[in-house]
Amino acid sequence: MPEFAFTPAELRRLRALTTPARVQRFLDTEIGYNTEPDGDTLRSPRRVLRDRVAHCLEGALFAAAALRLHGHPPLVLDLEAERDDDHVLALFRAHGAWGAIGKSNFAGLRFREPVYRTLRELVMSYFEHYFNLAREKTLRRYSRPVNLARFDRLGWMTSEADLWPINDYLVCMPHAPLFRNGAGRRLARVDARLFAAGLTGRVHKLSN
Repeated sequence: MPEFAFTPAELRRLRALTTPARVQRFLDTEIGYNTEPDGDTLRSPRRVLRDRVAHCLEGALFAAAALRLHGHPPLVLDLEAERDDDHVLALFRAHGAWGAIGKSNFAGLRFREPVYRTLRELVMSYFEHYFNLAREKTLRRYSRPVNLARFDRLGWMTSEADLWPINDYLVCMPHAPLFRNGAGRRLARVDARLFAAGLTGRVHKLSN
């Protein structure tokens, strides 16, 4: 199996994450949420493992790298929102169905079991949980899957440099709308219980 320039110690840690659920658990329990102002860092999986901190894109890259070491293609997908931050997921498939791993400051935007027949089904499972602090449901669009092997020339798995070309690619690529005909203008606000549940464990970001 390729080692992708990881050290033996790094490989032992990553190869111990033998299932997608274990990757998610590691992100949840061993990796803190990155509270640095947006745009300050875009760590490689090596740096996430060393620094023990990640925001959503850093977490997705880490998960994709861990999955790759167990034979999965390193796939990520970008969720695009209005009046809110975008969110990036690492994708995997099992028995022909899609699942996802996510690092998020909101409880409902993390793991999905591989039970979704299409990517649209998977993305829609995040819709009710994707909201801002004004209790608006904000998810609007999603990208196609991106195989991070296209960035192997950057050494994205072990780079000491920030990986802004990956961010730029995700931002600029086409995104498919979740709905049409103005449906997004007629949405109810998130109810109080779901809002409170979504904020469980939320870490306050540092200001710019």
